[in-house]
Amino acid sequence: MNLFIIAGMIGPWQIVLIVVILLLLFGGRKIPELMKGLGQGLKEFKKATSQDDEDTGGKTEDSKKLEKE
Repeated sequence: MNLFIIAGMIGPWQIVLIVVILLLLFGGRKIPELMKGLGQGLKEFKKATSQDDEDTGGKTEDSKKLEKE
C-alpha cells in the first residue's frame, strides 16, 4: 500500500530533477555508454533465461521430479 503512495508522488518535476542530477554526476557523454551497457546486459539476461527454458522444456525442477516418480 505504501508503495502506491510513494509511486503516486513522483511527478514531472521529480523526473526532471533526477535527470539533471544524472547529467551532473555522469555527464552527457557517459550516459549513452551506460544505457548501451544496460541494454546489452538485459539482452544477455533474456537470452540466458530463454535458453534455460528451452533446455528444460519450460518445466521446473519440481515438475521434472514429479514426472520421474
